[in-house]
Amino acid sequence: MAHNSKHKQLVFTIKDRCRVCYTCVRECPVKAIRIVGGQAIVISERCIGCGNCVRVCSQGAKVYLQLKEEVMELLQSGKPTAACIAPSFPAEFIELDDYRQLVGMVHALGFDMITEVGFGADMVSVAYRKNFQAMKSSATITSDCPAIVYYVEHYHPDLVPYLAPFVSPMVALSRYLKHKYGDDLQVVFIGPCIAKKAETDDIDLVITFTELRDLFELQGITADNTLAREFDPPYSGKGAAFSISHGLLQNMDVEHDLTSGDVIVAEGRENFKDAVHEFAQGKLNVRHLELLCCEGCITGPGMSIESSKYLRRSCVSGYVAKKMENLDSELWQQQMREAEGIDLSNSFEPLDRRLERPSTEKISEVLIKMGKTEPADYLNCGACGYDTCIEHAIAIVQGLAENEMCLPFSIEKLHQSIEKLNSTNYELATAREALKQSEKLAHMGQLSAGIAHELNNPLGVITMFSNILLDEAKDPAIRSDLELITEQADRCRKIVGGLLNFARKNQVRHTEINLKKFVARSLQSLVIPNNISIDLQTDMEDPYVYMDHDQMMQVFTNLEKNAVEAMPNGGILTVVLKEKKDEIEILIQDEGYGISEEDMEKIFTPFFTTKELGKGTGLGLPLCYGIVKMHHGKIHVQSNNNPEKGPTGTSFVISIPRVPK
Repeated sequence: MAHNSKHKQLVFTIKDRCRVCYTCVRECPVKAIRIVGGQAIVISERCIGCGNCVRVCSQGAKVYLQLKEEVMELLQSGKPTAACIAPSFPAEFIELDDYRQLVGMVHALGFDMITEVGFGADMVSVAYRKNFQAMKSSATITSDCPAIVYYVEHYHPDLVPYLAPFVSPMVALSRYLKHKYGDDLQVVFIGPCIAKKAETDDIDLVITFTELRDLFELQGITADNTLAREFDPPYSGKGAAFSISHGLLQNMDVEHDLTSGDVIVAEGRENFKDAVHEFAQGKLNVRHLELLCCEGCITGPGMSIESSKYLRRSCVSGYVAKKMENLDSELWQQQMREAEGIDLSNSFEPLDRRLERPSTEKISEVLIKMGKTEPADYLNCGACGYDTCIEHAIAIVQGLAENEMCLPFSIEKLHQSIEKLNSTNYELATAREALKQSEKLAHMGQLSAGIAHELNNPLGVITMFSNILLDEAKDPAIRSDLELITEQADRCRKIVGGLLNFARKNQVRHTEINLKKFVARSLQSLVIPNNISIDLQTDMEDPYVYMDHDQMMQVFTNLEKNAVEAMPNGGILTVVLKEKKDEIEILIQDEGYGISEEDMEKIFTPFFTTKELGKGTGLGLPLCYGIVKMHHGKIHVQSNNNPEKGPTGTSFVISIPRVPK
């Protein structure tokens, strides 16, 4: 077959319009679509030109090769031109009352001759009938649909010998016209088919009915401003019905006997594939397979109107009925005798485009990556465009598809992404709040360090002289006053020490400590009421950590004491020890009424306390904060205060490096 389909790309993708719906993948009978980054790209060397992807794409992302400009250039070249119109034209131009109006409009474009491809169908039908009568034992697959021919050549190359060795009606008419009028005649086919554009070099140009309508609009041609005229000879007979189902059989005068099973007619993207597949397996004992990629040529992708298949069929049938009533049988017989010498032979070649099936191991690897570990996970929902999950996995291995095409997989991945995003947003908000708190406390630390430094000198003098006077005093009343002075001076010294700790001015003396025993000892040092129980949880394989024994004991006892005091009505004091990669984490949690939102920002502020006057200095938590920071750690608090809902609890989480930095 003199076709150049392997050199000509018929269908293209407009990437900006492709919306990741995979409809084209689903509708492509040979899966000649590669998904790249969610974009559906047509693989030219695998495409059979059926045009299903163009027909079903609601976004107009799939477009086929347009040759309107080339046709206009040809018409303006001065060369003799003939327009060969496909038999399906009555199903396209249903708005015209008379077919001669269409002929007049086509003539107005500049064509010298307008003929019906139906006559070519008459010619080919004769050849098919003779072949059917001669081939008593072997089967034949029709070859007038180029998409079927490409499918057999590319995907069932072993069946190429079964293709009927005849040209299509389009080529048959072209050969007749060039035989009669000379090879200089330029032939343009007009029909509903995209695959015809790459079928053969016998035809100079091929355009669809949609392109013809575009030319009419471009040139301002309508039925009202043109003169109706008749088709030019040769005139067609029953070949005018070639575009509808069983059209070839009717023209061959072969009855489709359901009881004999000699003939099978299959049309549509799934039906023709099933017929070929079963024929290849030897399941069909038939003599003739009439196959069409579309559901009759009247539903081809080059049709521009949206109407039911049955209305289109009715329009063609009505046209053929009138035509046969007015047919000049003698003239038609004369034309057929003239055509007897025309060579209608054709040959085909295997062009194997099948992809090797991947190994079971590779298919399983892909399925597992998509969370499909067992057959129950194979939903086979078809959302990806493939009938089964296994077919989708095979396409992924072959480089035609992507994991994200699987809807359940993508939804699960989306859920995970949302969860990660929420977690990240929470961590970011927490980090921002911690940074804000850290900056505020850093400023307060600088202020505290300055105050403590300035108070140390006069406080030292007061402490020294008050102790000297206390040693020298004999009067009990004076000694009582001096004892009060030294006691309060000592208290001031401790407060200054707390300020210095908060400002992180002390040294840390790291020693190796068994954290489990250390925390247990801190809990034993507390006075715990009977209505409070301790829940110490440890999840550490290696309990040893480096930290300052005395300072961290202050931190734990402080937080544990606060937790006990937060539960006057009893509850559980929970302490959890965990280990991470390079750090350890301590959770201290109570079941008290929590900390109010307005107090949360102040809890690490020096001298801030919610306790009664005289029961707290407000340096406990700032001291903890300073010690943890000196250990290059972090301290974080979570609490909710809602008296109406009862106890909600407060949690302090301390993270410090296992080994000092």
